[in-house]
Amino acid sequence: MSESSGSASVKAEPFVLTTPLYYVNAPPHMGSAYSTIAADAIARFQRLLGKKVIFITGTDEHGEKIATAAAAHGCSPKEHCDTISHAYQMLWKDLDISYDKFIRTSDPVHEEIVKEFYSKVFSKGDIYCADYEGLYCVNCEEYKDEKELLENNHCPMHLKPCLLRKENNYFFSLSKYQKQLEDILAAQSDFVQPPFRLNEVLGWVKNGLRDFSISRASVEWGIPVPNDNKQTIYVWFDALLGYVSALLKEGEEPTLQNALSSGWPVSLHLIGKDILRFHAVYWPAMLMSAGLDLPKMVFGHGFLTKDGMKMGKSLGNTLEPKDLLFEFGSDAVRYFFLREVEFGNDGDYSEERFINIVNAHLANTIGNLLNRTLGLLKKNCESTLGFDSASAAQEIPLKHNVKELVEKARIHYENLSISSACESVMEIGNAGNLYMDEHAPWSLFKQGGASAEAASKDLVIILETVRIIAIALSPITPTLSFRMYSQLGYSRAQFEAVTWDDTRWGGLKAGQVMAEPKPVFARIERKGEEKKDGGVPPKGVKERKRAPQPQRVAEAQP
Repeated sequence: MSESSGSASVKAEPFVLTTPLYYVNAPPHMGSAYSTIAADAIARFQRLLGKKVIFITGTDEHGEKIATAAAAHGCSPKEHCDTISHAYQMLWKDLDISYDKFIRTSDPVHEEIVKEFYSKVFSKGDIYCADYEGLYCVNCEEYKDEKELLENNHCPMHLKPCLLRKENNYFFSLSKYQKQLEDILAAQSDFVQPPFRLNEVLGWVKNGLRDFSISRASVEWGIPVPNDNKQTIYVWFDALLGYVSALLKEGEEPTLQNALSSGWPVSLHLIGKDILRFHAVYWPAMLMSAGLDLPKMVFGHGFLTKDGMKMGKSLGNTLEPKDLLFEFGSDAVRYFFLREVEFGNDGDYSEERFINIVNAHLANTIGNLLNRTLGLLKKNCESTLGFDSASAAQEIPLKHNVKELVEKARIHYENLSISSACESVMEIGNAGNLYMDEHAPWSLFKQGGASAEAASKDLVIILETVRIIAIALSPITPTLSFRMYSQLGYSRAQFEAVTWDDTRWGGLKAGQVMAEPKPVFARIERKGEEKKDGGVPPKGVKERKRAPQPQRVAEAQP
């Protein structure tokens, strides 16, 4: 993936990315939050490049599991979907998710798109009616081959027994697209990423594709099959079309043509590895059948564990995103999971590691650097810059180092190496701290004269470094980056207007007045830990205070 260049028509092409459409049988969990945080970081970076971004997320609301979950809670499927979908939207707000479209598959406009798509595939001769008997996993919403299952026909993903079912259903002729899928996967090596996920998909395809059921006769909560209202459309044949129906403009007639003209094909489908088969095998074949372009990339990320163990309610070790946000705040949560989990692989959470990383990187490397520099500027220069950052730096090694690290961060962002992008930005912070320690401007100010003038230049250089960090880290920690930028004397509007080009050295100008220095990120105190000022938590206090929740930073419109 690389920055658009060349003609205006290429630059005008939107960057469209999607999270999975989350299944609303249960409230959002940390796995779905992780997918969405990662997608948001990618979307924010693409906006910094000047792209028109369409960031799609939403909820998948049909199927047997939904009806069962609703019945268990004593409500209708629609009421259940409204409650859980709202919970997702509220969590996304708390996580500073800057989505552009939130699609619900129970929306009437989505139903119209699904019916039109179904009719196109049906008219192609790729849908037929047949009896089917097999082992069915309710949680996967999928029939399974016996060779895929564990002992006693247990699903390897959900560890629950599959049920023997026999139904008369409509089927999609997936096997018809075996050769075409093999050719696409061979010719487009970046269609499925990371590369080891592509190998998984190649293995599935080469083992032979079987037609799959796309309707259910026993499930009422769903979209009726256009030519047979006694059956409803199978959840995946319905849900995947949410990526298309989400593109419709508000009030627009819900036709495939209108939706497709607003941004198809998708630039990036970001999904968990558990739904890779549906997105990298079923979905491309469905699109080919309907004569539509394929998405440009499907990226399957890994799972999260806690303290080295798989999470589960039975183990009592679930990780609730709301609890993390309440205790640590959105910047800390976003930073830890994007920095510490290599994107594409599985990743682990432990509270000790979380606190250590966040304190070291956000509170110390970045926050403390900014705070002590502004403190020196206030004490010695009345919080006013005495030089432009361009003239203050000249050709010092730090300036060249920052330039190289910014370029590394850009390349990592573009390649979806989010953890490495964070690392490059943090190296800029380390370089700024080293410069501060080596030049010791506090000592130079005491000497006066030319030494004090050199110290004044040093402060401008360090603050320019912090300014660049604020922009380069803004896809990861948008509210922290805004607080940093505002400390440097910029308004909210100026922050919202920044682009990646603003990471070039030379933004700070002589005469610019800095804000009153105050910590932009408070160090997280462990339970029972002595505070830096020598104090200790009050006796009897067992929990940390809730992390501050700054107002959400509004996104600049592309």
